[in-house]
Amino acid sequence: MAEAIRPELLQFLQGEVPPARVLVIESLSYLPRLRQMYPEAALFAVAADGSAFLDPACANLSVVFTELNYIEEALPFAHESFDYIIADLALEQAGNPQDIAAGFSLFLKQTGSLLTSFRNIRHWSVLKDLMEGHYYHVVSRLFARCEFENLLYASFYKSVRIIPQTRFADDGDDVVERLMAAGFENGRDDLNTEFWLVRADRSMPEMSLLKSLYTKGDRAELSRLLHRIEYAVGEETAARDFWALYRTLGLFPDYVAQFVQEAVYHHVPFYRVLLRHSEGFASELLAILTAAQEDAGEANREALNLLHQEAVLLAEREIGDGGAQ
Repeated sequence: MAEAIRPELLQFLQGEVPPARVLVIESLSYLPRLRQMYPEAALFAVAADGSAFLDPACANLSVVFTELNYIEEALPFAHESFDYIIADLALEQAGNPQDIAAGFSLFLKQTGSLLTSFRNIRHWSVLKDLMEGHYYHVVSRLFARCEFENLLYASFYKSVRIIPQTRFADDGDDVVERLMAAGFENGRDDLNTEFWLVRADRSMPEMSLLKSLYTKGDRAELSRLLHRIEYAVGEETAARDFWALYRTLGLFPDYVAQFVQEAVYHHVPFYRVLLRHSEGFASELLAILTAAQEDAGEANREALNLLHQEAVLLAEREIGDGGAQ
């Protein structure tokens, strides 16, 4: 059954920046296509049965193979080292699927994603078997869509996208109609969806872009300074160091505004402190506040508008002082 969905997960990679490192767990049939798509990427594969690596389809692909049962043993890789982990039906055999999902997240970069899938327990074929007194998934764990989404969010993923793979009943079999008549809901054509294909990102899409632009160390330093400014801890020094970092890294207003939106909790107090210590950077602050206004929530909008007006006056004053000199 799983073979029918293996090629489908790669559709999540269409239009993406080519990854540097990809880990495939058990789903080795993806390897030839991945090597074709990403000739320069470092590919890694894990499987409990090492004989699977002898498949001629896996030959000459420059893949690092590791024989290991991912359910029972820890993955032997550095944390935050993969752009993607690809593993079809990875949680069906797990005694504690949340532990496995959360464990995978440790090996993904901050901008990385898990591509996986699960068999839909609400598919008409499963329900029909139950109606006839049969259940063929005794050693497997089946999920409904909502349950699987909640599991991933509880496992430290910030964004989850799910698309269906359907299989309809044979002509003349009215099982779906009978299930609906019996009270089964069929939102999103759930009763005809045999598998759900999943992309789970470690970061929200907007934050992934932010994290991709500068190094982890640069982002950590920026975050540290923003929090010191937010809570007015050595605010003058923190603001001075922030503007020095702004200039050194070549930061730009939209980036800073989005970073503040994601990393700072008290937006208005943060900008109020920064306004007090922006001598020589009034124009840059004005541009940041202009970008911040676009994403401001209702609670902060009026206060940010007032700060924006103050920043306009400060910028005009600096321009005037420069002209007078």
